[in-house]
Amino acid sequence: MSVKSRRVHACAWCGREVADSEMGRRRRYCRQSCRQRAYEHRSAVKGTSIPEDAVVLSADEASALVDRMFEVRCAAEDVATAVNEGAESNELALMCADLVTRAKDAERLR
Repeated sequence: MSVKSRRVHACAWCGREVADSEMGRRRRYCRQSCRQRAYEHRSAVKGTSIPEDAVVLSADEASALVDRMFEVRCAAEDVATAVNEGAESNELALMCADLVTRAKDAERLR
């Protein structure tokens, strides 16, 4: 008997973590509300020239995404600088944890 390991992936709508269930099809959304928003989006673009899988962001959402990506780059540069300067492993571990947190936050599109 094989045991399936639970894999974690991003919600197709909001980017939050979604853990696969042990049986059945892979879940695409973290919550019913994300599934509903995705359906509404698909319905809104149906019959238009906008591709169904297009991501439409408001100017504020796009700006926030750019800001989060900038934070990730800065955190990565901080880690690289700390490594080059011979930082202690506990300091590097904290910086890496911060980098991972910022990267996960940057994955969110909305």
